[in-house]
Amino acid sequence: MHAILQAGGKQFRVAPGDVIRVPKLNVAVGSNVEFSGVLAVFGDGGEVLAGPETAGYKVKGTITANGRGKKVLVFKFKRKKQYKRTIGHRQDYTEVRVGEIVA
Repeated sequence: MHAILQAGGKQFRVAPGDVIRVPKLNVAVGSNVEFSGVLAVFGDGGEVLAGPETAGYKVKGTITANGRGKKVLVFKFKRKKQYKRTIGHRQDYTEVRVGEIVA
């Protein structure tokens, strides 16, 4: 069984036991978290639940880490004008281990 959930404006395909990196949540490491934004649920027999049928479904998990991702370099320039700018960005994330998908 796996599900598609929405967290932080992004969608993730998860199954029990998976570890996902969602945008930063202000929750301590080791605490439990519950995602109610389930968009679709896929059963083991091939059945698919989507839309209003997933209203009662939730994905439960445990926070394993908070951190920052790799640096992404942004380079801007304008040709023939001697204009160059290099800046970097590191996105904060929270690592969640998915426990179970419950109705």
